[in-house]
Amino acid sequence: MFKKVLIANRGEIALRVLRTCREMGISTVAVYSKADKDSLHVRFADEAVCIGPAASSESYLNIPNIIAAAEITNADAIHPGYGFLSENARFSRICSENGIKFIGPSPEMIERMGDKATAKETMKAAGVPTIPGSEGLLDSYEEALKIAKEIGFPVMLKATAGGGGKGMRAVWKAEDLLKAWESARQEAGAAFGNDGMYMEKLIEEPRHIEIQVVGDQTGKACHLSERDCSIQRRHQKLTEETPSPFMTAKLRKSMGEAAVKACEYIKYEGAGTIEFLVDKHRNFYFMEMNTRIQVEHPITEQVIDYDLIREQIKVAAGITISGKNYEPKLHSIECRINAEDPANDFRPSPGTITTFHAPGGHGVRLDTHVYAGYSIPPYYDSMIAKLITTAQTREEAIDKMRRALDEFVIEGIKTTIPFHRALMDDPDYIAGNYTTKFMETFKYKDA
Repeated sequence: MFKKVLIANRGEIALRVLRTCREMGISTVAVYSKADKDSLHVRFADEAVCIGPAASSESYLNIPNIIAAAEITNADAIHPGYGFLSENARFSRICSENGIKFIGPSPEMIERMGDKATAKETMKAAGVPTIPGSEGLLDSYEEALKIAKEIGFPVMLKATAGGGGKGMRAVWKAEDLLKAWESARQEAGAAFGNDGMYMEKLIEEPRHIEIQVVGDQTGKACHLSERDCSIQRRHQKLTEETPSPFMTAKLRKSMGEAAVKACEYIKYEGAGTIEFLVDKHRNFYFMEMNTRIQVEHPITEQVIDYDLIREQIKVAAGITISGKNYEPKLHSIECRINAEDPANDFRPSPGTITTFHAPGGHGVRLDTHVYAGYSIPPYYDSMIAKLITTAQTREEAIDKMRRALDEFVIEGIKTTIPFHRALMDDPDYIAGNYTTKFMETFKYKDA
C-alpha cells in the first residue's frame, strides 16, 4: 500500500480523497494555488505545497510543478480527482516515468477512451451497442452531408476532443448542416486545440444513464449499478439519482453486462463510468467513457455502502476486486450546489460566504470545502457543495432533500439552493418523467 498520496486537485474532491487516505493510514500532500491558500484541503492535509498563481494553467494544470511537489515530499502516488489532469494521458505517463503511481488508468487506456471517435470504434469491436453515425472522424463537410442523409436527420455533430457541450450541434435538416459544421469546428478548435468532428444519429427523448465500473490490474471488472444524470443545463449535470426511475431489472442487467464487457475488453484499471444514452423505447447506446471518479459518485456509495475512493487506491496498489456486481439497496439523490444565480441565467456568483449552516440528520450527506468566511475565487468551477439524501424509497429521498435544502443556509453569495428546492416540487420530476431536454421547459421562478 502507498505511504504518501499527493492529491492533484482542489475543493471538495481533494477533501474527499484526503479523508479516505487518512482512514487508510496513508499520509497526504495537498497542492494549492495562491487563490486556494485558505481552502480546507490545505488545512487538513499532512503537508501542503503551493504550485502556482490563481490561474489553473499555472497551477492545477502545471505538470512540472505538481511532479516537483510529489518529489520534494516523497509522495509515491498521485490521485488526480476529477477535472484538471484526471484524464490527461501525458500526466499519467509522466507520473510513471518519474516512479510515481497515477491512481487511475494507464496513459494508453486514457488515450484509447478519451478520444470519443476511437472509443466508439473500440466499443463496437467489444460488442457494445453504439449510436449509428460516422466511422471515425469526418474528413469534410461533403462527407458529413452524405452520412447525415444515410442515417437520417436529425443528427448530432460532436467534437472528438469535446466536453461540457463544446463543439456539439444538433442539426434537424440538411440546409442547416453547413453552418453547424463550421461553427462546431471553430468552437472545438478554440476550446481544445482540435477541430476533429464526428457525427451520430440524434436520439430523441434521451435519458443520460451511466454505469459505474471498477476494473483491476488482472483485467477483471464489475459494475456498481446505474446513475441517472439526465437533468442537465448546457450539458452540465445539475442533479443525479440512483436507481434511475426509468430503469427496469431487465434493462439494468443488459446495461450492466455491456459495461462490464466494455471494461474487460480493454482491460480497464480503476474506477470509471460507461455513459449511455437511452431512448424512450429503452434501447441504449454507448456515448463515452469517463476514465476517472465522477462528481456524482457519492450516490452510488450511499446505496451500496461502498467507498469508491478506497477502491481506486486499492486497485492502484495491485489489490484485486471481488468481481461482484451490485444493485442499489436504497434510493439516493444528489443536488450540485453551485455559486451561481439561477434567477439570472445561472450567472457565476463568486464572493465571500458570510453565513453557512449545513443541513444534517439521518440520510443526509454534505460534501463541501466551504465555510463561513470562505471567499470563493472566480477562477474555477462554480460548484461549492454536493448535497446527498438517501432513503428507502425515491419519494422519501425527495422529501428528505426538500427538508435538507430548507435547512441549508449560505449567505453572502447567490447559490442554486432555491433552484433545487423548486425542482423537488416539480410534478414531472416527482413522477420521474424527465429527459436530457427537461431544462428546456422547466421554468424556475425566484422565490
